[in-house]
Amino acid sequence: MKLKDNYLLLLVMVCIAIFFVNLDAILVNIMEARNFATAREMINLDHWIFTTLNNEPRYEKPPLPTWLTALSMLLFGMKSLFALRLPAAIMGTITVIFIYKLGFKITAHRKFAFIAGLIGVTSFYILHSGRDGQWDIHTHAWMIMAIYGMYRIFAEEGNKYTNGVIAGLLLGCSFLSKGPVSMYGLLLPFLIAYGAVYKYKNLRSKWKPLILMVLIAFIVSASWSLYVYFFDTHAVAKITEKETGRWLDYNTRPIYYYWSFVIQTGIWTIPAFVSLLYPYLKNRVFDKPGYKFTLWWTLASVVLLSIIPEKKSRYLLPVLIPLALNTAFYIEYLFRRFDMMPKKEKLVVYFNFSLIALIGLAFPIIGFYFLKDIFSEIWPWFLITSICLGLIGILIFYYLRRNRIKPVFYLSVWFIICIIFFAFPIAKKMELNPSYKSISVIDQHFDEDDLPVYEFSGFTPELIWEYGRPIKDLKNENAYDIPDKERFLLLVTESQTKEMKTVLSGFKIEKIDEIDMNASLNSHRERLYRNLFLISSE
Repeated sequence: MKLKDNYLLLLVMVCIAIFFVNLDAILVNIMEARNFATAREMINLDHWIFTTLNNEPRYEKPPLPTWLTALSMLLFGMKSLFALRLPAAIMGTITVIFIYKLGFKITAHRKFAFIAGLIGVTSFYILHSGRDGQWDIHTHAWMIMAIYGMYRIFAEEGNKYTNGVIAGLLLGCSFLSKGPVSMYGLLLPFLIAYGAVYKYKNLRSKWKPLILMVLIAFIVSASWSLYVYFFDTHAVAKITEKETGRWLDYNTRPIYYYWSFVIQTGIWTIPAFVSLLYPYLKNRVFDKPGYKFTLWWTLASVVLLSIIPEKKSRYLLPVLIPLALNTAFYIEYLFRRFDMMPKKEKLVVYFNFSLIALIGLAFPIIGFYFLKDIFSEIWPWFLITSICLGLIGILIFYYLRRNRIKPVFYLSVWFIICIIFFAFPIAKKMELNPSYKSISVIDQHFDEDDLPVYEFSGFTPELIWEYGRPIKDLKNENAYDIPDKERFLLLVTESQTKEMKTVLSGFKIEKIDEIDMNASLNSHRERLYRNLFLISSE
């Protein structure tokens, strides 16, 4: 088989290019700092079961992704951002592979499945999640594998028990990654869509393997939660109460907040929107039941997520999985019929891909305007990026004029790959703040006594991660635990300074340094800024 016909191998190569290249280009964010610090404490403090952040219980998230990250740390080192983000990149790749496998299983059409996989890997939030050390991609990767096994149970007669066991284990792994998030956002919409379109035919002959699947999923899912609950009941109860309240009053958004969900696909926003227009596309797709299934799956996921009061853009990640399959039906239709389509139908296609081409052509001018201050440091990468994106823009216009949509689609994928290869290194130089000072400067103030370091109230995950070890918080609920030390170092935010001086009025307070871990010139977040005080007994 020629390489161009080996769609799965080609898709894996694209995943490697998109998920694994320049993984260390972006600074660690707050979500990553929490997760990486928890993984580090697993290793350094032996907290593999009773997970902690800053040496405090962190049971909000199950531990499977953290275990995988800790394993990567052990293999490749704790300071390598590539190693820390490697598990997410692997899970992103698995997600895309199973978008392909499920697409092929539904339609028996390899090129359609390949198109769906390419749309998935280049959809903005799938791409982002596969390059970011957060746990959303983990839970949905395990779930899409489980769904593939469940689909085989529903649609095939053979290997029912094998598929049931494997699907049960994978469901459990999804729960161990982020609780019931994917069960609600990805699995339940799948079950609704399958019932609406395929009607669960011959379900009576499948109930035994399905019961086995559910039983295994329950055992795996409950294992860690029950163990931690029985051996640290007080901490679990306290965290559960806090998390339950957040579902109702934290980041609450109106029910229509997710209506613009197609934007999360990035370059596929317009094709994704068109793919949702059932009256237009229903008689144009090559597999109408398959199209109805992915449409139901996508819309059911959006509706169910919209019901939950707490909303964030990243919670839309499960929607993008069936949406990639749904959009692929429209792109496959363009592959077959674009040269014969009426002009009015082509306009939306011209607009979408012309926009991508114009961005590529405009990059040298717009990029230079915004990056001229650091141009001397980034010019090689800037030049290569400009040439590549400009050439892709020219070729997109060339093939659009000749009504050849296939190369236009593939050039759009190359557009994303070029940005990751050549533009991401520029990002390292953009995070410039002349006042940036790492929390590691604390070590410069240690004398032979190795002074202990404390936070006055609360802690910031990025600072804990950068410092390399936990920092004890003086505030204990509504009181302060004053250290029984002659001298110690204290980190205090600007807004806490007045209260700190009142609480420590009996001590000598000397400001000795400032810590500013705001990497960007354009924003100053107080949580990344600390005054460092030397506290001494008078």
